[in-house]
Amino acid sequence: MNKVQVGFFSFTEITDPAEHHAYNEWHMLDHMPEQYPIPGVAYGQRWVRTPALRAASLVAADSPFDPVHYVTLYLMTDPVDRTLRDFYTLGGDLRALGRFHAFRRSHLSGPLRFLESTVAQRVLVSADAVPYRPHRGVHVIVERVEQHDADYLQWCHTHHATALCALEGVAGVWQFATSPAYKDHVWEPGNRRVTVCWLDGDVNETSATAHRLDRVRRERAAGLTTTELSSGFETITPWQWSWFDDPRHA
Repeated sequence: MNKVQVGFFSFTEITDPAEHHAYNEWHMLDHMPEQYPIPGVAYGQRWVRTPALRAASLVAADSPFDPVHYVTLYLMTDPVDRTLRDFYTLGGDLRALGRFHAFRRSHLSGPLRFLESTVAQRVLVSADAVPYRPHRGVHVIVERVEQHDADYLQWCHTHHATALCALEGVAGVWQFATSPAYKDHVWEPGNRRVTVCWLDGDVNETSATAHRLDRVRRERAAGLTTTELSSGFETITPWQWSWFDDPRHA
């Protein structure tokens, strides 16, 4: 059984185009390292939605995700409730010390229950090990759940994740969903499913292929879910933060 119980997501917009370098420096060199001493924080990573990937994204007309520049994911283990409380408390403590970035806005933030993992047949590591394997980026699908349907969930398990893993450049797929088990915490991520495809191929090319396959899922999910975002995000290399230096791309 996977030790990960929760994926904590944050889909973030930088509200001042001049602040991307400062934001990346703060998050990678200050904020994220401070999370790891928390019992239950097993792993964390953040990816960037570059101008090219943003232009190629599929975003619903009423989606809150169009301005998003970055997505962060923390993988959390037991004790989940204590981990979430400590995570929230640490954020407040760092903010009180002036160690929080002011020019950011989160368009979805909160814990989602880990559902399952799937791995491509060509990949040697287990499905549960995929996030810890080097990768070039992720393709993220966010669905707003309109109504629950057991047949659709079973199809996601038996067909869609497997089909995604068969795509060239996809190493594995993890699926998450919001859960009432975390309703007593401060975050309100809504009723959503998030699928993360871990990519070891070209992020732009693989995302284009994933978009085509995702059309099959959207047809299957018609009336059950609304796809709010389907987009590639690149892995971030420290100190290489120039994607938005051209103000036209902010």
